[in-house]
Amino acid sequence: MASTPQVYYKQNRLKQLRAFCHAAQTGSISEAAERIYLSQPTVSLQIQALEREFDTVLFERRGPKIKLTSEGAILYKLAQPLVEGMDKLLETFSAACGKLESGELNIAAGESTILYILPEPLRRFSERYPGIRLKLHNVTGRDGMTMLRADEADFAIGSMLEVPDDVTYEPIVNYGPALITPLGHPLADKSRVTLNDISPYGLILPPHHLSTWRMVDLVFEQHNASYKVTLEAGGWEVIKRYVENGLGISIVTDLCLTGDEKVVKIPLGEYFPDRSYGIVLRRGKFISPQSKRFLEIMREVFGGKESLDPGPE
Repeated sequence: MASTPQVYYKQNRLKQLRAFCHAAQTGSISEAAERIYLSQPTVSLQIQALEREFDTVLFERRGPKIKLTSEGAILYKLAQPLVEGMDKLLETFSAACGKLESGELNIAAGESTILYILPEPLRRFSERYPGIRLKLHNVTGRDGMTMLRADEADFAIGSMLEVPDDVTYEPIVNYGPALITPLGHPLADKSRVTLNDISPYGLILPPHHLSTWRMVDLVFEQHNASYKVTLEAGGWEVIKRYVENGLGISIVTDLCLTGDEKVVKIPLGEYFPDRSYGIVLRRGKFISPQSKRFLEIMREVFGGKESLDPGPE
């Protein structure tokens, strides 16, 4: 008996959902087609078939770019873990059989996380799973979230002050706040400083859009104290070197302090909270076997929580 159109659509649903998910991630039919090695008309037809079957419109079309409708967002949330799970079925099966010999792991993290938190977990992971290709993306928090939402990274590792609804954040390690000054600075001989003590001196801080600046601004405002930033520089290593050279003082987390720097460290826990660093996952994302193994090693190294896997939503 010949297949009816409805049966045909169901038999090809995985292909249709794969095309739909990649179109949702890229916001472009043509980019989705490039990702999955199909022609643009084929991807369009697969999405149209889904729209007919579900009797709804999945995308708003605005010139060359497309955006999910509210119904499309619901379908994407349901379909993406299924598509990714099927695409990684072989890897998942191999891992369940005790084998994890191939695959890729994409991690998004900022420079400080890469320099001070990840070396030991990466070393252990590479020793245990040498066949897994590691890709480390050095990105700021904003760019890391973009990669996470586009499924260009399996997870991100970093610090979050505010957690959006579409991600989960599991802190695994805390570091304390500190003021660092050059040797011989007027504040260097103090064991305790107030915010008003800091006010007259120029601060060196990371770029304005990062969370450190927001935290400094919030704390000084809460205590009715003023501050001034005389230099904006990216990366704790750069900031430490500039402080050493007498270009200013800075407020950092002691994550970045090894004890070898030519600076004076003064704790600021009286004013600033500890800073947590942890795992950031897109809510509802399929957790690959490689990701699960890496998360296990992170817990092993830092003594984190029992499970960082949020499970399907």
